[in-house]
Amino acid sequence: MEGWRTAVGRVMRYPLLKRKKPRKNYRKGQKSSRWLQLLGRIMQGFKVMAAVVAFAALTGFFILIHELVTQCDYFAAKKVTIEGTQRLTPEQVVRQAQVRTGDNILSVNLSLVRKRLLAHPWIAEAEVSREIPSRLIIRVYEHTALAVVDLGQKFLINHQGQIFKAWDPADQHDLPVISGLDPSDLKVYGRLEPSFPGQSPVESAPFRAVMQVLELGKQQGSILPNHLIRQISVDRQIGLTIYAFDRLKAISLGYSNYIGKYHMLAKLFSYLKRQRGIFDFDRVDLNNMRRIVVNPIK
Repeated sequence: MEGWRTAVGRVMRYPLLKRKKPRKNYRKGQKSSRWLQLLGRIMQGFKVMAAVVAFAALTGFFILIHELVTQCDYFAAKKVTIEGTQRLTPEQVVRQAQVRTGDNILSVNLSLVRKRLLAHPWIAEAEVSREIPSRLIIRVYEHTALAVVDLGQKFLINHQGQIFKAWDPADQHDLPVISGLDPSDLKVYGRLEPSFPGQSPVESAPFRAVMQVLELGKQQGSILPNHLIRQISVDRQIGLTIYAFDRLKAISLGYSNYIGKYHMLAKLFSYLKRQRGIFDFDRVDLNNMRRIVVNPIK
């Protein structure tokens, strides 16, 4: 009993000792594997840094080469060749392109030069190219004006019937003037979407009629060549009336069979020339081919 008390006293006299944490057991070679993983990450970081440095050096090298080439006098443009001009002069094309002799042809942005050229209202298409070592070649394709369309403001249309610029007094004056069309009848060159609100993608009957007459007027030996037509008046119900020749003559054509009516008009002109009592006429109605009406001038 006395021995038990002695043991309890010892326990009360000294605090409990903290339990030691169990030691982790490492398998053989586990520490070396961790060092290898760390070493691999360090090497991977060095590789990434080396790739970045190499890329930067390569980029700098190419920039240096580009600067040397684009500033080298060997590639300076000694000649700017302009092809395809009809209405425009080569000087106007060069000004529009904003290029000049002495420019380094490798530093010229060909796409940007083409966009500048297409911004000119008379240029329908353009091609720009280089000829190493010292030549720039610009080829333009110009619009050809077919007629003037009067929509309250006058515009020029090309041979496809598309508006390509506003008419101004400096433009040619011997073009037929078309009146009576609506804005919705027409398209603007270079636009795929409708040019005007409410425009139908299908060509209207008045527009097709006008284009047929103008196509006939382009043919060699036409009885009504376009340069003699002063005005084409469109009545959406009745059809076309043409005012032609120096002493204006009204020729009503209606909406159909223009080829047959042109042949009939040629025969009528020939017949009137043989008539001594009729010197001229001021109006012909060809709407009905079975009943042609002529207002003669004696």
